[in-house]
Amino acid sequence: MIEGKRGRLIVFEGVEGAGKSTQLERLVGHLARASVPHKKFREPGGTALGDSIRALLLDPLSTISARAEALLFMASRAELVSRELRPAIDAGTIVLLDRFFLSTYAYQIAGRGLPESDVRSANMMATNGLVPDLTVLLTLPADVGLERATKRSGPDRIEQSGMEFHARVEEAFAEFATPAWQSTHEECGPIIPVDASGDAATVEARVLDVLTNRFQELRAASLARGAVA
Repeated sequence: MIEGKRGRLIVFEGVEGAGKSTQLERLVGHLARASVPHKKFREPGGTALGDSIRALLLDPLSTISARAEALLFMASRAELVSRELRPAIDAGTIVLLDRFFLSTYAYQIAGRGLPESDVRSANMMATNGLVPDLTVLLTLPADVGLERATKRSGPDRIEQSGMEFHARVEEAFAEFATPAWQSTHEECGPIIPVDASGDAATVEARVLDVLTNRFQELRAASLARGAVA
């Protein structure tokens, strides 16, 4: 980054098992090799409070109502934005985030059926106006993603929500990728869908193409040179 310049917030989103964590780790490797200042976080989590909330939200044995679930996500988010994201961005760092409030819109509004106006209002308080510079939306059928997710570990509380729930989440993410939806949800910033099918290296190349075309400083860093063939 050029000294004095604001950093970036780049978010990775998608259904369970879409490959967000894998692609984030690969991008971290590219940024490190190119000496680009960066930090990586995940939601919920990233702070002491957020990590405690994450353990509760994902515990398969937890029983949490839909509204309480949404508010717990918001509490974790508010702490992360205040303590980590804004300071890093203001310092000129590229911040990579595994999920942000687009997941709340998909999981709690579409998936759980909570009122959109209530969730958006609560989210405004949690984010305090922080808008992603880009959201990379990894697209994959929900059933394929869940199969991937269950192979890597036992299902967490969210993953156990049932196929109908995850189908609603998938449909919501597809709607979020449309210009019409984005034009009425400016708080989400630009959202670019990226096909998450295929092996990790193939998806990595697609992600790098999007990022280097979008951001001049990443294009100048020649991130694609380290891509795995």
